[in-house]
Amino acid sequence: MQRGATNSIVDRLVGVARLDVPTYEAIEHDQTATPTAAGVVAVASIAGGLGSLGRDGVGGLIGSIVSSLVLWAVFAGVAFFVGTRVLPVASMNVSLGQVLRTLGFAFAPLLLSILGFIPVLGPLIAIAGAIWFFVTATVGLRQAFDVTTNRAVAIAAISYIPAVLLATLILAIFGIGR
Repeated sequence: MQRGATNSIVDRLVGVARLDVPTYEAIEHDQTATPTAAGVVAVASIAGGLGSLGRDGVGGLIGSIVSSLVLWAVFAGVAFFVGTRVLPVASMNVSLGQVLRTLGFAFAPLLLSILGFIPVLGPLIAIAGAIWFFVTATVGLRQAFDVTTNRAVAIAAISYIPAVLLATLILAIFGIGR
């Protein structure tokens, strides 16, 4: 089987984690995959909430789900704006749906945050997952916008900041992370 040539969600998650360009391209162009991308975000956020359940309780679980969905939507919206208005290229042909799909599947490494309950090692694994998420998100943006890696890093960095600030505000509302 060719890498990236399947529509299986598990194969797509593995392909994204491996930074497999054909997988990102398949996700980008599969207009039916947006609900699945939202599902990846939801499952990753549940994993994060379960990983911190002992520390943050049910509020942490709920806050994790809400903040992750908000992070995804805001990150995609701001990235779309930044990529099309602030740092555009002449040959760009991208839709918000493409950005939502590639970023939604980029949440795959955050599934590791379910291991957050393990003393010492759990938080380190969660941090590694968060860093890997930024990498997968950058590759997703590179493919969605059809830009260079440097431009994708710039779009991701500029867009991620307001998304994280809003997600942090939501977590504070739920009383998490004090």
